[in-house]
Order: sequence, then C-alpha cells, then structure tokens
Amino acid sequence: MSCYFRYMKDVLEEAGIVVSPGNKKQIDQAIHQMVSVKYKKCMPDCWGEVKKRIGDEKRRKIFISEIKKAVKG
Repeated sequence: MSCYFRYMKDVLEEAGIVVSPGNKKQIDQAIHQMVSVKYKKCMPDCWGEVKKRIGDEKRRKIFISEIKKAVKG
C-alpha cells in the first residue's frame, strides 16, 4: 500500500495533507480512484498515472486540488 507516497511527499505537503498510519489507506484509496486504477494495484500502474499528472505544472495544480477535496471531504 502507498509505496509511491515517498515520491510525492512534496505534492502531499502542498495539499496540506499529513500522512499518518491512521489515514494512509484513505489517501491511497482516494489517489487510486482519482487516477482510475483499481485499488491495491501499486507500482507501476498507480504511480505511473500520478507521475503524469504531477509532472506538468497545470496538471499538478489540478491534482493537488482534487486530492485536497478527496481526502478532506
């Protein structure tokens, strides 16, 4: 679960999301849903889709906005 979180630490920080043992699964599920990858399918499928979205500045801002909404309700 969430093996790609270490690569997107800065994105999660920008979104104001603090990953903890209590919310890690929720965040992971939200990200999988956002990128349309079946949950529990980690590298490279989910991370590949996330990387595409955070690699471009415009798409990164959209991703950050979406993850904020998905995680914070």
